[in-house]
Amino acid sequence: MSKLYFRYGAMNSGKSTHLMQVAYNYEERGMKVVILKPATDKKGGDRLFSRLGVNRNVDMLIEKGDNIFNKIEEQMLGYSEIHCMLIDEVQFMEAIQIDQLFEIAVKLDIPVICYGLRTDFLMEGFEGSTRLLLIAHSIEEMKTICKCGNKAVVNARIINGKFVFKGDQIAIDNVNDVEYESLCGKCYFKYKDKKS
Repeated sequence: MSKLYFRYGAMNSGKSTHLMQVAYNYEERGMKVVILKPATDKKGGDRLFSRLGVNRNVDMLIEKGDNIFNKIEEQMLGYSEIHCMLIDEVQFMEAIQIDQLFEIAVKLDIPVICYGLRTDFLMEGFEGSTRLLLIAHSIEEMKTICKCGNKAVVNARIINGKFVFKGDQIAIDNVNDVEYESLCGKCYFKYKDKKS
């Protein structure tokens, strides 16, 4: 039986780069990979981008309400076999879509590897990530460092060069002057306490 994997990390921990490397490894061996990302992630449109300069097209943009299980079953009609599914920015998916990814792994016997954030800029869980933490067969942290050198665990939001601690849960990086910085807990609270 194939498994549902969740590989999470703070911003800039190499999630998209790793996803593209996994895709390359499968394809190098002549295997079929299907790459998905939520349409909510407007950065790059139907492409994935890595800070290293690597990019590639996604096979499917997933909208809210889409049934991923049905979409993959339809896609399989055109291929003899799908060897792996890779999902970027999985945190933006709905809980029911995460359940569908679990079904794909179990019922269709396709490994499903998801990459995304665990929490938002207020340290609240995203719907997709929260569900993955509950049902994924395998959970792996991808690590990065804070500017102080400690392990980064939090994603701080910056708008017009200033840290902010209020706002909607979803604001896409590099859209409308929004940026994010990966911070350790100590640095996060240092900036947050300055705002109080």
